[in-house]
Amino acid sequence: MSLDRTREIMPLASDEFLTLLTHGPGPRTVFHPERVTPGRLANTLMALANADGGTVLLGVERNGKVVGLKDPATARAKAMQAALLCDPPLITPLPQVVTVNRRKILTITVPPGLPHVYSVRGKYLIRAGRRNRAIPPAQLRQLLLERGETGFEALPASGATLDDLDWDKVERYVASLEGVGDLSPQEVLQKRGCLTADGRPTNAGILLFGREPGRFVQGCEVILVRYAGTEMGDQYLREEIRDTLPEQIRRAEAFLVSNMRVGARLAGLEREERTEYPVEVVREAVVNAVAHRDYSIRGEEIRVFMFADRIEVYSPGRLPGPVTVDNIVEERFSRNVAIVQVLADMGFIERLGYGIDRMIRLMEAEGLPAPVFQETANGFKVTLYGHGEALISEAVDRRRWAHLRLNERQEKALAYLAERGRITNREYQELCPDVSAETIRRDLADLVAKDLLLKIGDKRATYYIFK
Repeated sequence: MSLDRTREIMPLASDEFLTLLTHGPGPRTVFHPERVTPGRLANTLMALANADGGTVLLGVERNGKVVGLKDPATARAKAMQAALLCDPPLITPLPQVVTVNRRKILTITVPPGLPHVYSVRGKYLIRAGRRNRAIPPAQLRQLLLERGETGFEALPASGATLDDLDWDKVERYVASLEGVGDLSPQEVLQKRGCLTADGRPTNAGILLFGREPGRFVQGCEVILVRYAGTEMGDQYLREEIRDTLPEQIRRAEAFLVSNMRVGARLAGLEREERTEYPVEVVREAVVNAVAHRDYSIRGEEIRVFMFADRIEVYSPGRLPGPVTVDNIVEERFSRNVAIVQVLADMGFIERLGYGIDRMIRLMEAEGLPAPVFQETANGFKVTLYGHGEALISEAVDRRRWAHLRLNERQEKALAYLAERGRITNREYQELCPDVSAETIRRDLADLVAKDLLLKIGDKRATYYIFK
């Protein structure tokens, strides 16, 4: 059955797969029969990685005839073995089995924008036209210069042993993966670049699964600060997250969402419910900072500042490789390929993109300015501007505390605070002129005890903000 007869092999698994079949073998798509040796398959994977990525279809003859796989599990194991033959080990999404008219073939995806130059048994190949070719010396020198040396994430974490990994987290991660077959958790981590060839945790492994990542990678935490106004001030709410990268993402998102105003926005004569910022955009900004920062920069952490009108997300390290502020939407280059792959496995990000274009689209759909991207002297900053005072907060925000059985005065105070950003005892008294100062004091103390408000200042300078 020839691959150019696409109608005969419908239905296909996806539009992407249909495109591969339609175009046939070429620079980005390579066919191999099931009998291909791991070494030869490794050469093809290496050649694609040294170019701009591509896809290998295993179970297809070079002439385009789909013969299928007799043993998909063995074919998948061969693909993983081939990836490990590459130096450094090639980290790819897990190979996927696709059924084409009752014949199973294996798709192996090599992402674009990989940060290393790969070899197999001392040979350096690149995909040129429809063949794997040796890289000429001048081109190899240029490629090595462009892609640099082995990344920090791939180096063994100094002094770390297997006991420094949280194996409960590792086993939950491995259990969530499909197609790992009989691979042990250690073999999966090695495949994913979290263990070295001799079984030591890499920096990526410690950051993703370590019991105490900060012991081995200084400055790997996330610091979040929420200010009441539009500038930095002496009064603020601060949280430091010292945990594995997946937990950093979850907890940072929770902090930001809990400190957002929730309300409504008038669209014509209709009232539309809104959060102050699109949650998906905030999550993407945090994920990008965690996934793509330069962890070799010691003593400098990711910083997220939340102001009354904007959120600023700063990550150490300038943009990697060929990526610039001008081409950031189109260009792809992964500084931390292992970290990106594991976070993609966990569902945090799309493996082949930064999600920058998606952030822009979502902000535009909300009627908000596009994110502002800036390179600093030694880092990268994303600024998001939200709805701010355009939100009408009272009616919607009340639902956030309805389950706490607050009295009517407290609900009125929280609605006032949601609109103004802060409230004082005097302002509360003006809202409820018929109650005593002692009742006002007890109401506010109760809101602090319920973990809703944070008390700032002392005596007459006291005011309250949302916690």
